[in-house]
Amino acid sequence: MKKLKDSLDPAKLLVLGFASLILVGAFLLSMPIATENYTTLPFLDALFTATSAVCVTGLVVVDTGNTFSFFGEVVILILIQIGGLGFMTLATFLFALLGKRISFKEQLLLKEAYNAASPGGMIRLAKRILIFTAITETIGGIILAIRFSFEMPIAQAIFFGFFHSISVFNNAGFDLMGDYSSLVDYVDDPTVVLTVCSLIIIGGLGFLVINELYDYRHTRVLSLHSKVVLSMSIILTVSAVVLVFIFEYGNANTLGSLSPMGKVLGALFHGVTPRTAGANTLPIADLTHATLFLTIFLMFIGGGSGSTAGGIKVSTFAVLVTTVKSQLRGKEDVVIFKRRIEIETVLKAFTVAMSGLFIVVVVTFLLSITDRGHAFIMYLFEATSAFGTVGLSMGLTPELSPIGRILIIITMFIGRLGPLTLGFAITKRRKQEAYRHPKGKIMIG
Repeated sequence: MKKLKDSLDPAKLLVLGFASLILVGAFLLSMPIATENYTTLPFLDALFTATSAVCVTGLVVVDTGNTFSFFGEVVILILIQIGGLGFMTLATFLFALLGKRISFKEQLLLKEAYNAASPGGMIRLAKRILIFTAITETIGGIILAIRFSFEMPIAQAIFFGFFHSISVFNNAGFDLMGDYSSLVDYVDDPTVVLTVCSLIIIGGLGFLVINELYDYRHTRVLSLHSKVVLSMSIILTVSAVVLVFIFEYGNANTLGSLSPMGKVLGALFHGVTPRTAGANTLPIADLTHATLFLTIFLMFIGGGSGSTAGGIKVSTFAVLVTTVKSQLRGKEDVVIFKRRIEIETVLKAFTVAMSGLFIVVVVTFLLSITDRGHAFIMYLFEATSAFGTVGLSMGLTPELSPIGRILIIITMFIGRLGPLTLGFAITKRRKQEAYRHPKGKIMIG
């Protein structure tokens, strides 16, 4: 086993680790004890649920609250937590507790998992991540538990509070409310909306950014990456909230029937959740086409690199936008915050974006073949939600055919690991070419 481990590069180990975790989770969820009525859940449904939990997506083919027993819900919660943090983070913490040395290979795994620039300081970062996660999820769990205690027994309120806190902080989107309702009943509840939105935003920033913010009181310095993630996250979130408010203001099925404060809270939640939590307070199927298109756009972008969120990441989007802007202005260099971006970074950003776009287009096309009879936007929405590990759905997921479910399983897996990580896992790393071909010119535009 050690020889096999040493022969695999970090990207391949991440793929195998996530795949193994999914299979174990599927086995546990397919056991009779995992369901309410002690019936065996079909293995494909168990595999779908386990994949959605480990990939912190939230798409479901069976209603979580009405289908799974307490045992099953705890299994899902553990899969969400491990999938959100990354199994290597937990393994590093356990090794540290046992006093075992963390090898350089394992530090490279952590570097790959969090998309860090170098493996230096990964062990310290892993410890900080666990502590910060525990504190944040506990605070969120207590607030939600107190709120839920007004409507249900205290023991159930505590479990519901911590389940939803862990779920949304890890950007998973699983809920226990039943009937695929998510948090629709709390659309105008400021306690639930503000708490959940805060957990989503914090979880989606990225652990590297959070770590820098923590150190900022001493260093007074933020890296270019953190500046880009923070600024772009603010721009996208504020823009999304304003646009949702405008698009849905007169929609009687969403914001139209709410009070002014309810409209603001509803727009706020839906402006935040596509990046990429999956919980919702507005019925997705009733949204206007303008909001649905905006949601697809936000789901594709996702959150910060090295976070619990999916998508191509906000930093990738920032590089793409800045590159286009530089080209339109006739500038040779791509500059962000007075720093020139290397061509390798630009090429990587375009590769990630085009790979993601290709995956979404192909899955949308295949779903339109395997699951006919639905509006085209439903296929596009579902494919983007799976790739971005968002979990929002227009209602198509529970109706998917077996082939359609397999397609979404594969898409969630690719979306969680990232197109580049998965690509590096099945192909060799780029090497210096022994020779270079002569230059050629192609007309563009």
